[in-house]
Amino acid sequence: MTKKNGFDMELFFAALADRTRLRLINLMALDEICVCFFVAVIGASQPKISRHLAYLRKAGLVNARRDGKWIHYSLADPPNEKAALVFREVLTWLAEEEGMKLDRRRLAKVCCAPQPQLPVQLQGAPKPATLAAS
Repeated sequence: MTKKNGFDMELFFAALADRTRLRLINLMALDEICVCFFVAVIGASQPKISRHLAYLRKAGLVNARRDGKWIHYSLADPPNEKAALVFREVLTWLAEEEGMKLDRRRLAKVCCAPQPQLPVQLQGAPKPATLAAS
């Protein structure tokens, strides 16, 4: 892949060319999220979600932070100014798309459920800060 000034444009666009990765980006648009919530909302296996997150990290679009046994993911600003502009436009587009709105509603529903009603893998998981107060 062609790199100019340390930025891989082809990898950047390839990262955005997958619906699952777009769904992950959409869910991280407002807050840092634990990987277990991606699994619950998207309905894909944890290994599949992790592979997509690794791809996004390689493209420079996602940061990861470990907190005990939990790994939290958040969006990163692309290091290239033009890529950052494109990325902001993609986020705006995702925020307006109906399927992506549905994913955000699913996330809010899962995060706001009482602990006993959560699936076992989510019990005790740290909720996104924007939804934890809800």
